[in-house]
Parts: sequence; C-alpha cells; structure tokens
Amino acid sequence: MTTTAVVVEAVRTPFARLDGVLAHLDAQALAALAVREAVARAGVAPGDVDDVLVAHAAGPGGNLARLAALDAGLPASVPGLTLDRQCGGGLDAVTLACRLIAAGAGELYVAVGVDSASTSPLRAEASRDAGAHGRGFFPRRAFSAGGWDDPGMAEAADDLAAARAIPRARQDAYAAASHARASASASGGEFDAEIVPCPGRDGGATVTRDECPRATLDAARCARMPPVVRPGGTVTAANASQIADGAVAVVVAAEGRARALGRGGLAFRDSVTVGVPPPECGLGAVAAARALATRDPRHEARAAHQVAMTEAFAAQVLATADDLQLDPARLNPRGGAIGLGHP
Repeated sequence: MTTTAVVVEAVRTPFARLDGVLAHLDAQALAALAVREAVARAGVAPGDVDDVLVAHAAGPGGNLARLAALDAGLPASVPGLTLDRQCGGGLDAVTLACRLIAAGAGELYVAVGVDSASTSPLRAEASRDAGAHGRGFFPRRAFSAGGWDDPGMAEAADDLAAARAIPRARQDAYAAASHARASASASGGEFDAEIVPCPGRDGGATVTRDECPRATLDAARCARMPPVVRPGGTVTAANASQIADGAVAVVVAAEGRARALGRGGLAFRDSVTVGVPPPECGLGAVAAARALATRDPRHEARAAHQVAMTEAFAAQVLATADDLQLDPARLNPRGGAIGLGHP
C-alpha cells in the first residue's frame, strides 16, 4: 500500500527581469530564501526534512541543493539533490518528492525550482589547440543528439506556429492576456501571501512584488514587436516568456505527517513524463497528458478545474491547448511565464 503525498506549503520569491531588481542574488541565495521560509511556514523542524530536491537549469554546476539547504539553516544532517530537466525541472522536483514518499523512502521533503539568469555563468569550452586563451563561448548546451536536429527554443516555437497555422495575432492576444491576468492578480493581492520578501541591492528597498508583468502591454503593442527568428516569423519578444530570476519552494509531506502538523494541502495523484522528437519539444505536454489519461481516464486534461502550464511561447501554449481541448478560461488563470517571467 502506497502512502499519499500532500503539498502542505508553497512559497516563492518575486520574479524579476533579467538584470533587474534581484540580479544581486544568485541561484543559491534565492533558493535558500525560499527553502527557509517554506520550512518555517510549514511548522517543520529543520532537522526533520528528509531531503531537499532542487531543479536548476542555468547554473555553474555542483550540488546547488546542498548549498541552499545549508544556507537556509537546515542542519548538516539534511542532504540535498540537484536535478536538471531544464524547463520541466521544477515540476520534476515536486513529483520526485511525491514518489519518494509513496515508496516509503521518507515523509518530508522540500522541492525547489530556481534560476538566476542574471548570474548564470558564461559557458566556454577549450578549443582543439587550447592555449591560454583558446576557449570558445557558447550560449547553450545542445538540447538533442543522436542525429536529431537541434533547434533553439524560439526556432522550434516558430516552426510549430507555422506547422499548426497559429497566426501572429492569436499569439499576441494570448501574450497580452497573460500579462493582464498576472497584473490583475498582483494588483488584487493574490500573490501577496506566497511571496517571500527579498533583500534589495546594496541595502535598498526590500523586493516584495514581481517585476515582469506589464499591465499596459495589450495586443496592439505586442503587434509592433519584430520577429526574433526569421523575417515573416511569428515568435517575438512579446509573445515569448521573459527570462527571469526567481525561486519556488514546496514542502511535501506524507499524509499522516501532514495531519500531525495540522496541515491540509493538495494531494498528489499521478504523473507521467514522455519524450518527444527534439524539434517538437513544444508538444511534450500533449504526449504526457495523453499518456496520463490513458493510464487513468479521471485525469483527462480537458476535465481539469485548472491547468497550469509553462508559457515558454504563446505558440507552444496554444498548440498544446488545441490538441488537449483545454478551456482557455481554466488555463493559467492568474497569468503564466509570459507575464510573470520564466525563472
């Protein structure tokens, strides 16, 4: 008999623009702020945490989870595990914690997603005739191998929009809606309880609000932006997610442990991860959602009360929503990464 895992607490830092108000805090500092606050709010003794699981995509390497756990004030007896599935890593940290609880490996985990684009290191590799300065810099590691094409994320989204005949106007309208939803949620105080205040630069004002949402960015303004991939393309800086800095920490507990803490929460039911051809990376959620529904029809995506999806690009979100027949009103109702930022 498996144990049910329950999300009992979730907090996050504000999300800030690249080189914005959180640029002085690296990923380790951001993760530590979120971990410390999540554990405190959950009423958990720091030494009772079984493990800290951190997902991180754009850092210098090393075990960021261990570093953040120690900086957060957790005792040295609490280990840390850092994992990388790029944009899906934060969700993987949560599902891994739930799976470990279901397997009986532990009862209390902290799962974290974090990135600091502002402090991510330059990537370099030695040239074949490496001398003192024989290093070549590159913007990213390969996303695919084995003979597959390796398009960048924007190129893949632009190709997807063309293949699915998703017009520029529809993408811009969705992007504007993401900003509008995020702005409305922020002004209505919906994010206040989940945000962990962060120290300002050089002793300046404490950062308590997201920096990315733009309430005045409507579809007409989006339409002025030039394509970023190719002439005549439809992906622009306006209908793509903003590269951002930020961290989220989630406390996951076994159901019995949650009751002992006097906490309710969201129960984990199931998850599926599926690979797709690298050029079709924007449709990974479609394959995974269909596989999950095949395993258990109760988890049909279109029947969900709400669906949260990473808004890497409006084209990718719209193609996924079309394929899964998602109700737009139930998709990211408080805004997504286009409006809020994609740390």
